[in-house]
Amino acid sequence: MEPLYVRVHTRDNVAIIVNPDGVRPGDRFASGLEAAEGIPQAHKITLRPIAEGEPIYRYGEVIGTANRALGAGTWVREDMLNLPAAPSLDELALSTAVPAPLQPLEGYTFEGYRNADGSVGTKNILGITTTVQCVAPTVDYAVKLIKTKLLPRFPNVDDVVAITHTYGCGVAIDAPGAGIPIRTLGHIARHPNFGAAPLVVSLGCEKMQPARMLPQTTLQRLASAQLAVLSEDPYVLRLQDEELRGFESIIGAILRFAETRLEQLNKRTRVTCPTSELTVGLQCGGSDAFSGVTCNPAVGFAADLLVRAGATVMFSEVTEVRDAVHLLTPRAATPDIARDLIREMRWYDDYLARGSADRSANPTPGNKRGGLSNVVEKALGSVAKAGSSALMGVASHGERVTTKGLVFAATPASDFICGTQQLASMNMHVFTTGEGSPYGLALVPVVKVSSRTALAERWYDLIDIDAGRIATGQATIEDVGWELFRFMLDVASGRKKTWADHWGLHNALAPFNPGPVT
Repeated sequence: MEPLYVRVHTRDNVAIIVNPDGVRPGDRFASGLEAAEGIPQAHKITLRPIAEGEPIYRYGEVIGTANRALGAGTWVREDMLNLPAAPSLDELALSTAVPAPLQPLEGYTFEGYRNADGSVGTKNILGITTTVQCVAPTVDYAVKLIKTKLLPRFPNVDDVVAITHTYGCGVAIDAPGAGIPIRTLGHIARHPNFGAAPLVVSLGCEKMQPARMLPQTTLQRLASAQLAVLSEDPYVLRLQDEELRGFESIIGAILRFAETRLEQLNKRTRVTCPTSELTVGLQCGGSDAFSGVTCNPAVGFAADLLVRAGATVMFSEVTEVRDAVHLLTPRAATPDIARDLIREMRWYDDYLARGSADRSANPTPGNKRGGLSNVVEKALGSVAKAGSSALMGVASHGERVTTKGLVFAATPASDFICGTQQLASMNMHVFTTGEGSPYGLALVPVVKVSSRTALAERWYDLIDIDAGRIATGQATIEDVGWELFRFMLDVASGRKKTWADHWGLHNALAPFNPGPVT
């Protein structure tokens, strides 16, 4: 391959190297620029001389200022940039550039599972929710038996999943931040892929009682010898009940508890549903400098297609939005929605400050190895997933999203915590990666999109969609966006399976708990 770089915006004075093996000193590009030194793939090269103190532009935005003079063709590394201040939350434009509604996209459907509460599932799963970590090993033991002894008798049920976590006790349960994990777990318990009907295993003495996790519902107790017909009301099996005597009695009760529910789930059938019934969570992990050029813009194009079809699209990760928030508040459909977005940014600023941290702690060693110099550059590439439509809503941590269209759902940027938070709402997940991640979730399909073809070729049985073809001109953003859109509909219908589901790669849930632990 001839030396090749990608420049995103006409204002940019740096570009990123496309060649998989990088470029060598003296390599000359079609523009006439000559590499002054060896530069790895995805890393930045100066397009002209840059003076000390001069802004460095990528995506047409300032990602830092040069702390030394840089000649043309220089490799721009993290230590050469001074981190700029984050956009002031008090000076942002509110709904000043609201995009016009996108042209409706009609005629696209998927085969999903309709639930009595109006939600739609993309899988058919028996879910067993726990209220406290103490019961997790017991439930895990029971799930192994359910999978081997019971599940083969119910061919229409995809899987059995235990919703285990580290929350529930030893915490300040009434602290302001405690509501976040409680809300999250309550929504997950009623996930559409569980048929929206929770089964709950409780210890009995924990702080997060079932009634706290599932308020405003009729909680019905299940004793080992008294298994009623399950309904949409949550059913609770409490291990400290007197009638459960010994471990085998406890396991037997959970198995009977599960069998009754499996009989109901096995009767579910897929029906044709409009694409508007999808709620898709977007996330990135192991990002690199190509993420904002290939996979994230392609996901953004697919997000626009989903919005046009009436679906809900959620993007998240506060610290990977914070430095690009000035690009989003003008897109908010109303000033109140813009203020809601600012509220979530401010809350997280305060949260980090309480921990004596700031946004600069976000980039990982892998991000930097992949050419990202700082959190500003990372954020500008991350928000490309949000496409071009108006921002229609903002959800705070752990809230269930019900708004149609593009929504910001506040979460930390941690892959596992973000995914757990988004599970409060989503029935489909799209995960972009540049460096690679085998991340997956049991509750929903996780579609993996790579930023580089080299990664897709090396991880040919882990990556679902290769967006790296955009950088080399083999495909356009629109091509890959449509490919992803159609693949999502196939996966939601059960016609295709993601690699994460093929291998059963499912990360443990990690609810976000900003409250104190006692």
